[in-house]
Amino acid sequence: MSTASEPSQSENLVEEVRSELIEIDAMQVNDHGDRYEQLHQKLSTALSSIDGL
Repeated sequence: MSTASEPSQSENLVEEVRSELIEIDAMQVNDHGDRYEQLHQKLSTALSSIDGL
């Protein structure tokens, strides 16, 4: 279990995704698709690991 000074794995993932979305926002629109696909894959993997689904 994490402490107040130590973020949990899910909190780290949320921060990573947030950072990636900020990066994507700064990119040219025609480059968004590939990055969104990569981000979608990362989120799908994280969600599928919950409770062994």
